[in-house]
Amino acid sequence: MKILVLGNQGRSVANFWTVLMRQARAAGHDVVCCVPGGDPEADAAIAALGVPMRHYDLDRKGLNPVSDARSFWQLRRIFREERPDLLFTSTIKPVIYGCLAAHAAGVPHIYATITGLGYAFESDSFFKKCIHALSVLLYRTALRRAEGVFFQNRDDIAIFRKDGIIDESARVLTARGTGVDIRRFAAAPLPDLPPQGPVVFLLVGRLLEAKGIPEYAEAARILRQKWPNAAFRLLGPKESGLGGISDADLARWQRENGIEYLGETRDVRPYMAACHVLVLPSWREGTPTSVMEAMSMGRPAVVTDVPGCREVVRDGENGRLCPVRDPEALARAMEHFLEHPEDIARMGAKGRILAEREFDAEKVAGRILADMHVPCPACDRMREQGD
Repeated sequence: MKILVLGNQGRSVANFWTVLMRQARAAGHDVVCCVPGGDPEADAAIAALGVPMRHYDLDRKGLNPVSDARSFWQLRRIFREERPDLLFTSTIKPVIYGCLAAHAAGVPHIYATITGLGYAFESDSFFKKCIHALSVLLYRTALRRAEGVFFQNRDDIAIFRKDGIIDESARVLTARGTGVDIRRFAAAPLPDLPPQGPVVFLLVGRLLEAKGIPEYAEAARILRQKWPNAAFRLLGPKESGLGGISDADLARWQRENGIEYLGETRDVRPYMAACHVLVLPSWREGTPTSVMEAMSMGRPAVVTDVPGCREVVRDGENGRLCPVRDPEALARAMEHFLEHPEDIARMGAKGRILAEREFDAEKVAGRILADMHVPCPACDRMREQGD
């Protein structure tokens, strides 16, 4: 079988779908990866798996129909040239234009993964409502061509059904996100705690409002008044598109709120190893990879009680939950670890156990391949053991 894996960034495919591609290759299948160009390091990492690369043009954030049409026609041409038996695609535009192009090119089996709803489903302004209506129409048209649709939480399934994107006859599948490579993200010793060192909080994510970064900055300002030695770090790439954090806001939070911006990185492990608590006050998620990675490394997490986040954090067990868009509540949840630093190691250890049991990327990838009816004896055994 020939499988084509389609994504919106080489880096994200290299980070999230490497295990799946490796398992498919080990089972004797041909795998091709198709992503936008411009990231030689990610291309090299994928090619090192023995996976050939194809590139196409994609404006991830833009709303230009001419640009999107160009992506569709390029994908249609690539699919006709590669003639895959199965398309596996994730993230918004690759799902929409990939499914449409695959159908037009005659790809027999089409599977899509909904990794999160994003900006188009916020609908808190007239502009966003227009984007939402267009997205619903495009999703509905594209997913009609899919043999199966993977979701990462039950709430997103309910929204897609309510909006009429998928109907009761659709083959709806669930996956634990992309999982986490528990061997690569091995448990790491905690840094020194007070009085030897400060409690360090870390938020990892693209610099988007919907990641809850404004709430994190305000929570840091609140906590610094009582806990001046606590550290509040932020790691992730800047986003210039819709919903991105402005440079002016970032500079102000660094100057006035005590936020330490670490820039972006290809390897989050050293930064997670240097923190005590992972924070993600997101407005909603698919299944948050940064939280699973932190859990795997033995770090508790403070997250909002929203779809995706509440699937991975159990309040009081491996972290704390708090209401969404509420910086005061976020500050209180974070303060728990300042008042009870002994819970950092306890909850972190439970998070590691949960990562091993439920979010191991080897198990997640095996189940996805089995759900797509990809012949893979090792994956089938792993899936049976996991079930």
